[in-house]
Amino acid sequence: MSPHLPPVSPSVTAQLVAALTPRLRKRLDAGVAKVAGRPVVRDGDIVRIAVDDDTDLELHAPGGVVTSAGAIRCGCLLAPDCLHRAAAASAAPVAEPTDPAVGEPRPTDPQRESPQVSTSVSASAVLPAPAPVTADEPVPESATPAQCTAAAALHEAAAAVLEAGVEGAGAVLQAELLRAAHTARLAGLPRAAGRAVAVVTALRAARDHDPAHRLGDLTAALRDVLVLTHRLPVATGPELAGLRGTVRRPYTPDGSLRLYGLFAEPVLTTTGYAGTVTWTADAAGRLYTVPDVAPGGVERATGSADRAVRIGDTSLTPRELSRAGLAVSGATVSPTGRLGAGAGVRAVRAPGVSWHAEPLDRLWSVPVAEQISRALAGDLDAPKAKDTDGTHRTHHTRNTHDTGERTARGGRDRRDGEGGRDGQDLLFLDVTLIGTVREAAGECLLADCDGLTVRLAAAHDDPALPHRENLRLLALLASARGARLRVIARLTPAPLPRTLLLAAIRPTDPAAHVDLGLDRLRRADLPTERRSDTPATPATPAAPATPAAPVTPATPGRPVPPDGPRSVPTVHPATDADEAPVHLLRRRVHQAASGGRRVLAFPGSRQSEAALLRRHGLGTAGELLTALHATAAERTRDPFGRLLPADIGRFATAWLGAAVYTEEVDRALCAAAWGADPPGLASR
Repeated sequence: MSPHLPPVSPSVTAQLVAALTPRLRKRLDAGVAKVAGRPVVRDGDIVRIAVDDDTDLELHAPGGVVTSAGAIRCGCLLAPDCLHRAAAASAAPVAEPTDPAVGEPRPTDPQRESPQVSTSVSASAVLPAPAPVTADEPVPESATPAQCTAAAALHEAAAAVLEAGVEGAGAVLQAELLRAAHTARLAGLPRAAGRAVAVVTALRAARDHDPAHRLGDLTAALRDVLVLTHRLPVATGPELAGLRGTVRRPYTPDGSLRLYGLFAEPVLTTTGYAGTVTWTADAAGRLYTVPDVAPGGVERATGSADRAVRIGDTSLTPRELSRAGLAVSGATVSPTGRLGAGAGVRAVRAPGVSWHAEPLDRLWSVPVAEQISRALAGDLDAPKAKDTDGTHRTHHTRNTHDTGERTARGGRDRRDGEGGRDGQDLLFLDVTLIGTVREAAGECLLADCDGLTVRLAAAHDDPALPHRENLRLLALLASARGARLRVIARLTPAPLPRTLLLAAIRPTDPAAHVDLGLDRLRRADLPTERRSDTPATPATPAAPATPAAPVTPATPGRPVPPDGPRSVPTVHPATDADEAPVHLLRRRVHQAASGGRRVLAFPGSRQSEAALLRRHGLGTAGELLTALHATAAERTRDPFGRLLPADIGRFATAWLGAAVYTEEVDRALCAAAWGADPPGLASR
């Protein structure tokens, strides 16, 4: 996948690949590799690829997205039935179209508007308008025949990708999955279609050996597609509406709002979109977002922080808004808390407050266990977020003391096409830095949070973003073991408490904060007593040992408590014997997603692994592992003794059961690690 090419609509790629002859289809993967390595020249909305000395490819992308097959033109003699057009479409990022919001005029920067999520981007008019069901329309009792047919086709295409693995899922299988996703979208299944596009994006990143590729992302996307298409035919009512998703983002009036800037974070997607999302909160602790995301690369992600965004009558940059405030009248808000910028919205700049002042301070007063329980609430378990009184919420409620809501998990919503980040996985923590630890992706901070040892990792590894550099400077504070910080992080479900660090108070000025993805810390920003040439605590592969003596937390601007200095709590690292061997099943799930069915068909230590799971009380995991290996190796013969093709449907079902089980166990282990109540298990 070439990041220099504009995103291409899934329907365009599917149409061009379907038009190829069988002989050209066999050469498509080689053609994709050739096109991806050729020089690219951009001239406005036209991107030119020099296939050879005499042949040029042109991609016309008005608005930054290729929306029709005719927009890809080739100068070779075989055009328009040549291999080059299909190869260019297969080498480009996949666009994920969404219709404009319902009831909301197009916001500022209309030519390049998109949601702020990693796999959901705006490209109006990319596809013929489907018939989505909005929040105001009645929900059908069951899925329509067209939706059931589309779900079955999408399930079959995803199962074929799973059976083939990364190396076997070339451009032809990817195009089949994109075609099924396009059909599902036209049938009114945007959520499953969006997750299918995420599968293709992850496959291309894996096949291109992209450093940003994560096998867990591919596994999660495949799992979600199979879960959605498996449950949809039998779902009814609100569950069906949640599984189906919505294309349109309805904006509803929300009266007058007084908002306070919280922080801003960069957005850099794998589908060619970049920008900044600014988070704000009102006096009740509800979160609202102001996104500025459009086609672009890392340059736009870093530069958009100082690019003004219009809200009503005022214009503020994300960097300014994250530290100031807004007074809005006639506000319109999407279900995910996104502020509208229509003609009827009036807004003026207002003073902001620090994180230690009301009303923002109340975000940190919620117990950590309660924040974790909200973040782990799975959206497949609760298709519609409700308050305790049974009413659907209009925007994100964080930290309100009079409600006990259980809302959809933000982590998965960011990957599908349902509207983007909702802030449910944001954590507001007061921590004490105690050291560093080395992980596979690099060093991360170790901090004490209410007696728990929490890992604070970089939110993004792109070297153009300052996440990793800021983390190294903050590690200098950990050398003295006692520096206290107020931070905003995003939960990473793991058996150990682990988060992605997004923002923190400035160490020398508790009244100010640093957006760790946009601002660059300097050594002058560290307290004088911590700014030395002494390196931070050496990184170790395990949790740090217990401090030899109490350490006084040195938080700038805070006096020492009258009862004496506080000590860093004793940390008791977990041992391998304390951990359940769920990794045995998880490893096989990931191996199947990467290598395909044949990897699990080879004889190995399947019996010993299943027995080990049973000895640790994980009988269900043992049975799932045994069934996964059995279906992978199962082959039948015809009356003449010839091997028949494997039953990929049975294998996909066995793999799906194992994948869902490991996901639920991981969430339960994550909740236990944080001391939170385990999330409720859904009946799959």
